[in-house]
Amino acid sequence: MVAGAEQTVAVIGLGSMGQGIAQSLLRAGFTVTGYDIDAQATARLAAAGGALAASPAAAAQGAGVVVVVVVTAAQTEAVLFGADGAAASMLPQGVILSSATMSPAEAGRLAAQADARNLHYLDAPISGGAARAATGGLTVMASGSEAAFDRAAPALAALAQKVYRLGAAPGIGAAFKIINQLLAGVHIAAACEAITLARRLDLDIAKVYEVITASAGNSWMFENRMPHVLAGDYTAHSAIDIFAKDLGIVSEIGRERRFPLPIAAGALQMFLMASAAGMGRDDDSSVARLIAQITGLDLPGVERPA
Repeated sequence: MVAGAEQTVAVIGLGSMGQGIAQSLLRAGFTVTGYDIDAQATARLAAAGGALAASPAAAAQGAGVVVVVVVTAAQTEAVLFGADGAAASMLPQGVILSSATMSPAEAGRLAAQADARNLHYLDAPISGGAARAATGGLTVMASGSEAAFDRAAPALAALAQKVYRLGAAPGIGAAFKIINQLLAGVHIAAACEAITLARRLDLDIAKVYEVITASAGNSWMFENRMPHVLAGDYTAHSAIDIFAKDLGIVSEIGRERRFPLPIAAGALQMFLMASAAGMGRDDDSSVARLIAQITGLDLPGVERPA
C-alpha cells in the first residue's frame, strides 16, 4: 500500500476522466468518496468500491485532498465554494486539485478563495484522455505552493504518470493547458479534414490510417481519434462542446493580448459548426461527420443526403 494510502480523497465529477482518476486512487489504496449529478457515473464508482455522497460538501467531509474534475471554471467555483460546496467540509490545510481548463485569471481567482479558507490550491489541469485516466497514466501540469505539492504528492502519484511542477503562482498550470488545448483542438480538426479528404479521393481510409500513423504526418490526436471515424462510432470520449469551450478561451486570451491565432480560430469555427449541427455532446471526432454531411461523403456512421 502506497504512502498516504489511508488518506481520504474526494473526487468531484465522475465523467470519463474523473471516473478513471477515482478508480486509480482506489487501486492505490486511498479511501475515495465521489460526487456527480449523473447516477450512472456514481454507480460505476460504487461498483469499483468507492463511497458515494449526495453533495460536494458531503463528499469532502474530512478529506485532505479534493480532486475537482468538472468542465468549466464556473462549475469548479460552484462545487467548491457554492451552496453545499466541498471547501466548507475539507480538513484545514487540505489541498484542492483543480483540473478544469480555464483562463489563468480564473485560476488565480479560485486560488484566492481557497487561501481565504485556509486551504491549498493546486492549479492542476490534466491531459491524457480517459484511457490514461483509467490506468493512472495522466499528465498533470500544475502550479502551486511547495506545501500543496507535498501534501498532494501521494494522490498525484496514484493518478498521474507525469507531474510537472511549473511554479508557485496559480495560473501557470492553466496557461500551459491552454497551449496544450490549442494544439489538441487544431490537431483534431486537421485530422478530421485529412481523413475526409482521403475519403473524397476514394482512398481506403483504414489504409490511410495505417500509413499516416507510421509517417511524419501522424499526431497523437490523429492516432487516437480517427479509429472513432473508421468505426462510425461517435460516442463521446471527449465532446465537441469541450473543445468549443477550450478554443474559445484560447481565442479570448489572444484577443486580450492582441496576439493573432488564425489557425486556432479556424479550428474553433469547425467545433462551433459541429455543435450548432447538434453534435455538441458527441465525440470531438464528429468534426469529420460534419464535413461528411456538408460534402455528401459516404463515411461510416454518416448517412449521405438523398
